[in-house]
Amino acid sequence: MGRDGTPRRPATASAASAAVLGAVLAAALAGCSAPDAAPARMGGPDRPPAAGATTAAARGFTLVASGDVLPHDSVIRQAAVDAEGAGYDFRPMFAAVKPLVGKADLALCHMETVYGPAEGPFTGYPAFVSPPQIAAALKATGYDGCSTASNHTLDDGADGLRRTLDAFDRQGLGHAGSARTAAEAAAPQTYTAGTAKVAHLAYTYGTNDVPLPEGQPWAVNLMDEKKILADARAARRGGADVVLVSLHWGSEWQTAPDAVQLELGRSLTAATTGGRPDVDLILGTHAHVPQAYEKVNGTWVVYGMGDQIAGRMVNHDGDFDPRGNYGSLARFRFEPPGRVGERWRVTKAEFVPQWMDTGVGRLVHLPDGLAAEPGRQDYRVALDAVSEAVLSRGAARAGLTLGR
Repeated sequence: MGRDGTPRRPATASAASAAVLGAVLAAALAGCSAPDAAPARMGGPDRPPAAGATTAAARGFTLVASGDVLPHDSVIRQAAVDAEGAGYDFRPMFAAVKPLVGKADLALCHMETVYGPAEGPFTGYPAFVSPPQIAAALKATGYDGCSTASNHTLDDGADGLRRTLDAFDRQGLGHAGSARTAAEAAAPQTYTAGTAKVAHLAYTYGTNDVPLPEGQPWAVNLMDEKKILADARAARRGGADVVLVSLHWGSEWQTAPDAVQLELGRSLTAATTGGRPDVDLILGTHAHVPQAYEKVNGTWVVYGMGDQIAGRMVNHDGDFDPRGNYGSLARFRFEPPGRVGERWRVTKAEFVPQWMDTGVGRLVHLPDGLAAEPGRQDYRVALDAVSEAVLSRGAARAGLTLGR
């Protein structure tokens, strides 16, 4: 985490890459990777499919997922500026990615921090207490829910956790990874997308040494291979067609996935029940920088999507590091199997580079930004950096493309 700069109102108006990277970027910026037309949006937490639905009548879905929402002090101040004296408005920050998020059948974010009372006080790093108005912005952008397990989930104790999930409930947002009651913790968050029942599970490596609230060992899901697989299998027994696992893991400021990520990723994707994989997709957060996507044991692992919303980031050496404001949105198309009980297939895998421009307090959809302003060298540098990280473990050979 790092200190960040002072917001202001937005203004109006690298080196050569490898051959694979260059080809991917060229194709995307030429418009070759435009997303498929999406069916009607599912629009919220789980609604069961129509009774009697068969495999022949099944419909696929498009998933969009994004990285850490991490409101530093400068982000909070920018939201106050954008609200023009009427509280906090985070919606303008997300405006550039709203069309992409809104077209997905299921859109998931990662809410790294917890919320304070509506009128504050609010704080940034190191103990985050964020305005609950962020939840309204997430909903307005088109998100259906978020993972909420992180090293900052207990920054304001059980009260902060409760306020966060209460705010999500008021907006009709799903949440996975933290809980107010034992019963809530035991029930996986599910959504309906297309005709699929999708379970979303989430876990964190730790809580910055803050102990779990007394008598509430279930308050935050801690990362443990046996628990993750037990929860995934329980979700499958409960009727989940697709099981998504969000993991807050990895080493901060390290582009390459660390040993824990690699080992756990291999173990989770290798686990099967009755010949069917227990986990269908892994979505990683925490490292502050974009990390690789990789197909492991036939399953996509996104090691880290980077920060989505954050202030000007300072690394462990105390230096400004632009990578802390680079990120990717992951987009996967799932199609139903030919026979009931088989795995739903990922038929299209894409990443969309984004950048939090802290100078104006806005997210930039980088492919669109470059298409509109091809002379913006800062956009080109950011897009190349994100793409190089995402493709660094051979994802292009496995079919990953740069989307729009």
